[in-house]
Amino acid sequence: MSKSVSKQSVELPKRIRIIGGVWRSRLLEVIDLPDLRPTTDRIRETLFNWLGQDLSGLRCLDVFAGTGVLGFEAASRGAASVQLLEKNKKAYLALTSNLAALQSSPVAGVVQINQQDGLEFLKRQADQSFDLIFIDPPFQDEGLLNQALNESSRVCSSSSGGCIYVEFPASRSLEEIQNLLPAWDCGKYLEAGQVKACLFIGRSD
Repeated sequence: MSKSVSKQSVELPKRIRIIGGVWRSRLLEVIDLPDLRPTTDRIRETLFNWLGQDLSGLRCLDVFAGTGVLGFEAASRGAASVQLLEKNKKAYLALTSNLAALQSSPVAGVVQINQQDGLEFLKRQADQSFDLIFIDPPFQDEGLLNQALNESSRVCSSSSGGCIYVEFPASRSLEEIQNLLPAWDCGKYLEAGQVKACLFIGRSD
C-alpha cells in the first residue's frame, strides 16, 4: 500500500501475504509501479495488534490503496465493509484481480474497489461515514497527505472511538502530523526505516 519517498534499491516483492483472519497466508500479487511499496509485514502486524484482530462491524476505508494490503487485512479480520480507492488504472486492475482470487474463501463483510481519486472521494463523504480510515498517499506529495488528514478527521467517526491510521515519511515529525489532527490523539506510534506510522484515536468527549 505504502508509497516510498524515493526509488529504492531494494527489490520490490513480487507477492505479499495477508497475515491474519480468514485470508491468513493468502498471497497478493504486487505489480511493478514506480514508488509503489507494500506496507511491510512488521508494520502490519504491529498495526493489527493495536487495532485488535477482530474488526467485526467496522466500516473501513483504504484511501490510497496501492496493493490494497491494509484494506484486505481489515476485510480478512471481519470488517463489515471495506472500500479501497485507487486512482492508477494498473494498480486498480491488480486490486480487482487479487480480490477475485481471494473470493474462493468469502469474508463476512462487503469489499468494494473503486478506481478514483482518494481525496476527491473523501470530500464527498458525509461526516462520520467510516470507523477506520487508512491514509498512506505518495510520500513525495506532502500537500496530499495534509488534505487527506484534514478530510479524514471529519469523515471518520471520532465520537464512537474511530481510528485514523497514517503512514508518513521519516523526514516529517510526529508533532507536525499531530497538528493536522488537533481533535485526535496519537494513541500508538512506530518508526521503521524511512517510514513513520501513527494510529490516531477519536476522543469521546
